Amino acid sequence: MEIDPQLVKQLREKTNAGMMDCKRALAESGGDLEKAEAALRTKGIASAGKKASRATKEGIVASYIHLQGKVGVLVEVNCETDFVAKNEGFREFVKDITLHVAAAHPLYVNREDVPEKLVESERAIYEAQVRGKPENVISKIVAGKLDKFYSTVCLMEQGFIKNPDQTVTELVATKIAALGENIVIRRFTRYLVGEPLGAEVASPAETEAAA
Repeated sequence: MEIDPQLVKQLREKTNAGMMDCKRALAESGGDLEKAEAALRTKGIASAGKKASRATKEGIVASYIHLQGKVGVLVEVNCETDFVAKNEGFREFVKDITLHVAAAHPLYVNREDVPEKLVESERAIYEAQVRGKPENVISKIVAGKLDKFYSTVCLMEQGFIKNPDQTVTELVATKIAALGENIVIRRFTRYLVGEPLGAEVASPAETEAAA
């Protein structure tokens, strides 16, 4: 269903949750603002949003080696205090993130990290795929395809490998709610033996074009 941008704005102002989280909650609640807000609070995303401005200068760097040394991952996850950085639950969460990066192969942490040149290239491909349709239809389809693209290449928007119905953003929110501190996945690096330097997974547009 199409979600009124004003409702998304209102929900963001009330909860401090991210735009895509608000949009998803409104879609799942049939556009009901109160139900959407309750859903965000249940998932911990609303409380996570309120902690998002708090500084995260502690944390850990974790590694994971997979397939007998064929895949390696380094991830830095930050929190507010050394106390939480040493917490077993926090460290288990960070381990899960290294496993996820190894398996899901994201290219960026957030959609804001994706180079504008790449986004515009994807947009041009999607617009070409629906050329000839009414302009308002084109914009909606292209927006949907870009969202799919981001959910493929951005860590925070991917479905968590241990629970694909939960995004990594939602997983982080549950940990923030449980530990009471802001948590930020700052950066990661993934290595694959024999992979060309700078290699990237195929984007949804490239996959569709090859089909």
